[in-house]
Amino acid sequence: MKTIVIGAGVAGLACAVELAERGASVEVLERGTRLGDGCCSWYAGGMLAPWCERVSAPPLIAALGDEGFAWWSEKYPGMVRRGTLVLAQARDSAELTNFARRTERYEWVNADEIAALEPDLAGRFERGLYFKDEGHIDPRAALAALAERVRALGGTISFQTEWPAASVAGDVRVIDCTGLAARGVLTALRGVKGEMLHVQAADLSLSRPIRLLHPRTPVYLVPHGAGHYMIGATMIESDQPTRISARSMLELLGAAYALHPAFGEAQILEIGTGVRPAFPDNLPRLTRHGDALYVNGLYRHGYLAAPALARRAAAFVLEGRTDPEVMH
Repeated sequence: MKTIVIGAGVAGLACAVELAERGASVEVLERGTRLGDGCCSWYAGGMLAPWCERVSAPPLIAALGDEGFAWWSEKYPGMVRRGTLVLAQARDSAELTNFARRTERYEWVNADEIAALEPDLAGRFERGLYFKDEGHIDPRAALAALAERVRALGGTISFQTEWPAASVAGDVRVIDCTGLAARGVLTALRGVKGEMLHVQAADLSLSRPIRLLHPRTPVYLVPHGAGHYMIGATMIESDQPTRISARSMLELLGAAYALHPAFGEAQILEIGTGVRPAFPDNLPRLTRHGDALYVNGLYRHGYLAAPALARRAAAFVLEGRTDPEVMH
């Protein structure tokens, strides 16, 4: 069966891999000039943190994310599974209790245990939460690995290519993974802007994602090796991919400095923003409309939920199987 996947973000490439591995002939069409061009997947954190996300997301997100660990382990050998460390400064310790109350699958850790997990943080925090089963990936390396997998399975990826609006002829199936660009059909979609920094802090060697809680703006930091860190957190209700605001820049850098003063000497490598597609309930959906199946609404859970959604999309396209939890 011929399948066309529109969009080469993490959702589109995950769908393409699933389809190709099940024997479908796959063509990926991407309007950008290269992998990641204009794609919110390029600016993601890459955290695989289903139980941390339970703080603000329903059980469905944790279930989809938990399902994806084996998938990422197989498709992307660079996945790291050392857990997530959630911390707060002493004056914000109540935030840790509130966080723990709304989630699961964690253990409390004291100052000595924090130092054992991350020696660079010795003596800086009195207690925290450790989600030992969580993990993370380098989003950009993961996109490249998925694209390589598609090609190795005989699929093609065409850049600077738009899908025509004409109806699909013959035995061809279309999966649309274009995010906000699909808003003409999925009218309930809205944009949620995220902002991020990439920094080089050569004197630090943190090995797992760290979330620093704050009543106003919680911040996460994700290590990518060799002193390279991604810092992010902002969620702004906007569909405009404008540049980062001064307020956000100050908050992200201030949080990194609060985590460890060595970030005050870090070099800023990159500043970026991405607009993530979300439905009103912030849950992803597979939606059949006309000749296409739309995989959309991944919100801030792109890398976390994409594998499970791709499996369900491939099962629907190739076998007609439906999943009422994600199909509307």
